[in-house]
Amino acid sequence: MIRSILLTASIIISGNLFSQNLKTVSYQDGSQKLNGLITSNAGKKLPGVLILPAWKGIDEEAKTAALELEKQGYIAFIADIYGEGKIPANNEEAAKSSGYYKKNYAEYQKRISLALEQLKKNGAISDKTAVIGYCFGGTGALESARGNLPVAGVVSIHGSLGRDQSRKNEKLNAKILVENPADDLGVTPEDYSNLIKEMNEGNADWQIITYAHSKHTFTDPKSPDYNETMAKRAWNHTLMFLKEILK
Repeated sequence: MIRSILLTASIIISGNLFSQNLKTVSYQDGSQKLNGLITSNAGKKLPGVLILPAWKGIDEEAKTAALELEKQGYIAFIADIYGEGKIPANNEEAAKSSGYYKKNYAEYQKRISLALEQLKKNGAISDKTAVIGYCFGGTGALESARGNLPVAGVVSIHGSLGRDQSRKNEKLNAKILVENPADDLGVTPEDYSNLIKEMNEGNADWQIITYAHSKHTFTDPKSPDYNETMAKRAWNHTLMFLKEILK
């Protein structure tokens, strides 16, 4: 009983912390209203990081990342990919919605580009921005590179590495970091080798770090896949990469 009360209190405090430090920014894609979140240092001239959340939309992992990035001296903006009224309520809806944007990748790239515009409007230095993404958002980070969006680099954190092989490999200007859990059943050997081929043919500055004994959502404390040791390492690798390309 006491443990339950403490857990509830912790969740309430955590929610209040997010609400105090992250401000809603509304923007549009045509008639679709989008609601992103930005850190409290918005308006300052600082390097910026766009965060692409997992398949259910803006979640606690994305919010925690934003607050941690603010501490590191970055303006962080969490993108709303789906839009107001279209946030998935369960895994089935999330699979359908994320699958749509993976297939219609140009629309995904457009939503990412619109979020990048908001990040820059809120103070991020234009040539010192990067994209990081989790799960579905990790796929989006790779799509940011494939679309040659104006960012210095991208980090794909347990993102889907596969793509339609009918797509032509193009030049990739952004630096690329892929953080790949070794035991992710959603990533096939073919996906892995095709991504390396794509990055090499695109003459990209790339690296892949593979985390042992880690399943798909290994960085999310709420997931049964969570691997605390590897999650901390992955976050440190993310910070090292961002420092190199943005500072």
